[in-house]
Amino acid sequence: MTRRVSSGAPWESVVGYSRAVAAGDHVYVTGCTSQDRGTVLHVGDPYEQTRQAIRNVEAALAELGAALTDVVRTRIYVTDISRWQDYGRGHGDAFGAVMPATTMVEVSALIDPDMLVEVEAVAYKPGIGE
Repeated sequence: MTRRVSSGAPWESVVGYSRAVAAGDHVYVTGCTSQDRGTVLHVGDPYEQTRQAIRNVEAALAELGAALTDVVRTRIYVTDISRWQDYGRGHGDAFGAVMPATTMVEVSALIDPDMLVEVEAVAYKPGIGE
């Protein structure tokens, strides 16, 4: 059995994806940005955008019965790698005790030019997809 949740972001129906999918023992959370229903939050602030993106990851996990403490992998896509410490500090605030495997990669752009960071996650929780 597979369970899915939506965030209501305007891109989900256009692109055809779920915010998060629980399958087997894992939850796969789509890349989250600092937005709420299509409105970008914390424009120009990479640290706060990272924190908001992770709060959006956390909300998706919670809808499926998981938490940030269940996260085993994150990927951080950033538009300016020279600000890696700001993104990293935001990630560390949420995951400093969890210590998931992670990758930070610079990309040329995200879907909205005000978006500076996108965070995706994989969580492990036995039986969550059933």
